[in-house]
Amino acid sequence: MFLNIRDMEFRPIEFDLTYSPGEIEDLADGLKQNSDLKVTGRAELLKSVDEIRVRGRLTVELGSACERCLDAAVFPIATEFDLFYRPAEESETQGELALKEGEIEIAFYRGDGLELEEILREQVLLALPMQRLCREGCKGLCPVCGANRNQATCNCVMEVVDERWAALRKLSTK
Repeated sequence: MFLNIRDMEFRPIEFDLTYSPGEIEDLADGLKQNSDLKVTGRAELLKSVDEIRVRGRLTVELGSACERCLDAAVFPIATEFDLFYRPAEESETQGELALKEGEIEIAFYRGDGLELEEILREQVLLALPMQRLCREGCKGLCPVCGANRNQATCNCVMEVVDERWAALRKLSTK
């Protein structure tokens, strides 16, 4: 959905949309959209400061492989957002600018408006955990035999080698 600035000059744009899995391309790398992405919100033009404000709430369930054990991991996401956008041309003509307090949260747009799908993609990525695990206490895979330590206990022994002393081990004692 395109949020056109000309339409917002007359009235705010209300949206209540549902995106089926695969409808938003490249939602996130290595993730699968397990449920519909539902978003509700409002986009309005703040004429006094020439900014677009987009507020809303999204819910979706994503799945991927656990980063430790490679089992399936599920990530339910429910997040709210309140974003501000300024025209990009305004910032480019002034060269380097010192940011005032609160301006770090302002993004920029080009042309006649914004694509809602781009905003949603960004918000989903920000809401994901930094480490994608199947559960908090995931034990991962054994680095020796590759067994899933959550499902079985292996008897592998890890030999810790300190490579800093490798040159001294080559010396013979006579």
